Amino acid sequence: MKNQYFGDINDYRKYGLLRTALSVSRMSLFLAWMLTEDDGSSDGGRVDYLRESERWSHFDPKLFKTLHEAVVKNRRRDVGAIENSGLLSSARFFREPVPKAASERDAWFAKLTAEARSTDLVFLDPDIGIETKSVSYGGSSSEKYVFWSELRRLWEQNNSLLVYQHFAREDRRAYTRRLLGNAEEQLPNACTLAFSTSHVLFLLALQPRHMHHGCAVSQQLRSDWPGEFRTTLYEGPAA
Repeated sequence: MKNQYFGDINDYRKYGLLRTALSVSRMSLFLAWMLTEDDGSSDGGRVDYLRESERWSHFDPKLFKTLHEAVVKNRRRDVGAIENSGLLSSARFFREPVPKAASERDAWFAKLTAEARSTDLVFLDPDIGIETKSVSYGGSSSEKYVFWSELRRLWEQNNSLLVYQHFAREDRRAYTRRLLGNAEEQLPNACTLAFSTSHVLFLLALQPRHMHHGCAVSQQLRSDWPGEFRTTLYEGPAA
């Protein structure tokens, strides 16, 4: 996550998903921003929706108003605006930027893991998503990814996980199925779902004790955010 992305259309849906999950499950939330430096690019520029209130505000009026005030009125692109809004109830936040060096990242993630202990749901918000073969741990651009080894550490201390993920350059349905399959292999006994939007997807891996929340979140999204999220369940290896 970069602060320059704050309040764009992906953010609106992201916080909408989190608010939906919290409202139907009452799970405690730990939000790891995985902050990286702004880079001066045009990424995060999809904010025109904030000037189209009639079309967009009805999905979550309180959230829309908060993002509109921050981005349009106050010209503030900073995750602190959502932290201080109270819209994510009693969520706890981890704001330390992601280090680039592997040794520093080890210590950074150990601190993240310790602070997330005893939390029901951990949301990880990397710039791009889960590791790819072309990027090594501690290598160039590795700060933009979360690695399966890190997700397993959180999983092994009984956190359910939600991860922000950009689509790869392949058929989106095939990519979603492959990502769900990878999660099944990496996270034993997980109930895995993917919530896809027009731009990104969110991978949800639920611990067995939270498994029943998956259906409730999906149903509530269909009610509150019609047409904005597509739910995909893991259905086993492709034939």
